[in-house]
Amino acid sequence: HVQLVESGGGSVQAGESLRLSCVASGFTSSSVYMAWFRQAPGKEREGVAAIDTTGSATYTYAVQGRFTISKDNVKNTLYLQMNSLKPEDSARYFCAAGFWPGVPSLTATFFNTWGQGTQVTVS
Repeated sequence: HVQLVESGGGSVQAGESLRLSCVASGFTSSSVYMAWFRQAPGKEREGVAAIDTTGSATYTYAVQGRFTISKDNVKNTLYLQMNSLKPEDSARYFCAAGFWPGVPSLTATFFNTWGQGTQVTVS
């Protein structure tokens, strides 16, 4: 049974940090392309960061320099370290896994396994 389970969301003040975790089961995280997406009320789902099997990362411009994506292949866990949080970072954050699209991408269509999400609220 393939599953992604996120945790680590919460309510914080602007400027604070959070670390999101996503535990994968039913497949090996080291062999797939993984990413974090977010969706705020009334907005489309947005790709935040992705990491390939070599550990190379891609970020959307809005989070560059503030967020770091990483993964622990032993624990089969994906992380998103979020620093200097802003109110506009408030959203439900989703972990996703898929096949390497050939080029770095934050397009949702390349990902076929999704978690249920964890809420992040910044005030």
